[in-house]
Amino acid sequence: MQSILENYRDSIFETFFGNVHHCIVIVDHQGHISYMNDSYCDFLGVDKEKVIGQHVTAVIENTRMHLVVESGKEEMADLQQIRGDFMVAHRIPLKSDGEVVGALGMVLFRDTDEWKVMNTHIKDLLLELETYRNQMQQQNGATYSLHDIISSSPEILELKNKIKKVAHGDVSVLIRGESGTGKELFAHSIHHLSERSTKPFIKVNCAAIPEHLLEAELFGYQEGAFTGAKKGGKQGKFQLAHGGTLFLDEIGDMPMHAQVKILRALQEGEVEAIGAVRPQQVDVRIIAATNQPLEKLIEDQRFREDLFYRINVVQVQVPPLRERPDDVRVLSKYLLQKVSDRIGKRIEEFDQEVYDLFQRYNWPGNVRELENVIESAVHLTNNDVIQLDDLPEHIQPESAIIQEQSSLKELVENTEKQAIERMLKKAEGDKSLAAKWLGIGKSSLYDKVKKYKL
Repeated sequence: MQSILENYRDSIFETFFGNVHHCIVIVDHQGHISYMNDSYCDFLGVDKEKVIGQHVTAVIENTRMHLVVESGKEEMADLQQIRGDFMVAHRIPLKSDGEVVGALGMVLFRDTDEWKVMNTHIKDLLLELETYRNQMQQQNGATYSLHDIISSSPEILELKNKIKKVAHGDVSVLIRGESGTGKELFAHSIHHLSERSTKPFIKVNCAAIPEHLLEAELFGYQEGAFTGAKKGGKQGKFQLAHGGTLFLDEIGDMPMHAQVKILRALQEGEVEAIGAVRPQQVDVRIIAATNQPLEKLIEDQRFREDLFYRINVVQVQVPPLRERPDDVRVLSKYLLQKVSDRIGKRIEEFDQEVYDLFQRYNWPGNVRELENVIESAVHLTNNDVIQLDDLPEHIQPESAIIQEQSSLKELVENTEKQAIERMLKKAEGDKSLAAKWLGIGKSSLYDKVKKYKL
């Protein structure tokens, strides 16, 4: 199919699009650039010959051309942000004998005075929208939406569509996936899209609360219920989530006695605080998440089967990063900008060898590990392009530490230790200077130096 586009590129494409003012790009069925006119090349500051054959995501910021090829659906007058400004883009699939062989993209209003005025207006509206969104987040506790889930893979796009279908109802949702895949982002997104979006979103990390405190955290307690009970008592997570959504993260780690009470709360719609004389009615939607095989826990009698069926009405499976390699480049660029902005260090790009290594690596810690690796590299690099030498040792090509069985905790700690070692060496042992470069407090650095015996 690529040859169909290649045959026309040098003649017809140039004749039609070579001298037009609008920015034109054409990609093949794999999303690789087959043609880009001078206007677009000049605007992006790229060499016309060098961009041919590159994947469009590596050349055009926030592009969706490769997604139009996959879907075969046109996108007309869509907003696209490039270099901080919003453009209007048309994206049209190209077909031959009924098959999609590529796509044509056209950017309008690239630099006209009229568009600059409109662009300013759009930015103002988006800022206003963001203000309202932040206010809503402060009120209900849900921070993320589907727009915060960065992906170009068909699997995640299909998952987003599924979320949109189930979000509006009150059905319980079980989100499954490995640690670091972003299960919490999907939980937030379900709440944002639901009829309960203006009500509270309350998270409970079932693995982080000590077992003897879990019941009090979930259901609250009355004043004087036990020694040390707060005056006036305390509302539990169920009561705080009344009318909204209760997110039970790492539900596989919940002790059996708490599972019994949660099951009753879901069946009866009521909870009983410790020390209370009567139950209290609650109306909550349950979203649960786990990285554990609940079916195996049921066999081992560590998880109630009846509770499993209560929370598993709709199941959402978040694929690991290694199963969606298309996302590695997209996420890497997004995380690089996010980390650079937070640290205040201007890093433009990754060297191609870094991208190649990222594609080969297995990412046992998923997106969380990718962000950790990028943050370490941003701290350590002295260039505006991340090189292989800037990466933590555990991900270096020659390193023997790259093992699929390495735990996320080990990987994070190993990366942190290496970053501190290299920064102390660079600062010639000056801990105050090293702490400043690392962006952490001096006391925090001393604690980590002691922890890693540096």
